[in-house]
Amino acid sequence: MATVEHLEAEKAGKKSHGRLQCVVVTPERRLFDEVVEFVALPLYDGELGVLPGRAPLIGRLGFGELRIRDGGTTRRYFVDGGFAQVRDDVVTVLTGRAIPAAQVNTAAASHELAQAQARRGLTDVEQDEKARAVARARAQLRIATAPK
Repeated sequence: MATVEHLEAEKAGKKSHGRLQCVVVTPERRLFDEVVEFVALPLYDGELGVLPGRAPLIGRLGFGELRIRDGGTTRRYFVDGGFAQVRDDVVTVLTGRAIPAAQVNTAAASHELAQAQARRGLTDVEQDEKARAVARARAQLRIATAPK
């Protein structure tokens, strides 16, 4: 049985090795929970790379590519908004949807893009919604077709 002291010592050991704990959670499940070297977050207003020792922050996620690197392996996911917290070398991503890049359906994303582009934007709100839908579909296509 793990004691609180044992868990704290284990957590401290992870930090001293220059690593991050990355946790990705959707409403349905915990998608990812591992120790990694680097995390790139698609924030609402740009991308943020996180390395061990990063100052704490809470950020609003946009839609785009979440990259998680460990060793020579990079795992890529499409995330559709949410929030991210960085604190004590733990990156927590809370998102409504996270899809591994290999599972992004390019046909469905292409269809969504065509539908979004065909929308009429008569008001400012409708134009903003159209722009977001187009950008979201393009992000999915970019992630699905990017070199592995």
